[in-house]
Amino acid sequence: MYNPRYFREERLEVLHALMRDHPLATVVTNAHGHLEANHIPLFLVADKGRRGVLRAHINRNNNMAVDHDPACEVLAIFQGPMHYITPSWYTTKVEGGKAVPTWNYATVHVHGRLRTTENPRWLREHVTALTNLVEAKRPQPWQAESAPVSFMKGQIKGIIGLEIAITRIEGKWKLSQNRPESYRSRVIEGLTAESDPVMAELMAKAVE
Repeated sequence: MYNPRYFREERLEVLHALMRDHPLATVVTNAHGHLEANHIPLFLVADKGRRGVLRAHINRNNNMAVDHDPACEVLAIFQGPMHYITPSWYTTKVEGGKAVPTWNYATVHVHGRLRTTENPRWLREHVTALTNLVEAKRPQPWQAESAPVSFMKGQIKGIIGLEIAITRIEGKWKLSQNRPESYRSRVIEGLTAESDPVMAELMAKAVE
């Protein structure tokens, strides 16, 4: 992706944090010469390999893994916080209206090699780990153990496990770092007024 240096985020722990907070990724594969995209929750195992490993599962009727060319890498795109930036937040009479709209966002692109597994134990452990991740912030987290054992066994028979060994990872935090401080301050004020404290905080940290 186009990624000027002032937007690049290269700290692995920061990239991993966004991936955990926004696990639903767009996974792009090469299927018989054309690109195919699937939207899949990915679970990060950070301490495996140099950059980590991603684990997931898909329905058996999804031919993504079967159609994918194993000689090609896959691309997983994690979309973090984003917000439209209106010129009305920062234009002044002095600027003479010379401003255009834009979007601020944070995203992580992960490249890696894909393999599949049908091991029931692997699948059960993966589903449990993914469920615990996304349920952790709920007041009363649901657990995979809450479902009947026979039901879960049937569900697991209907899925295939995926593992993506990360070969390259790239982060882009487009947060107005290339703009004057006065511009950024006004945008942060606008985001706060529109009740987007997450993006406002990201912008504030990006220029500290």
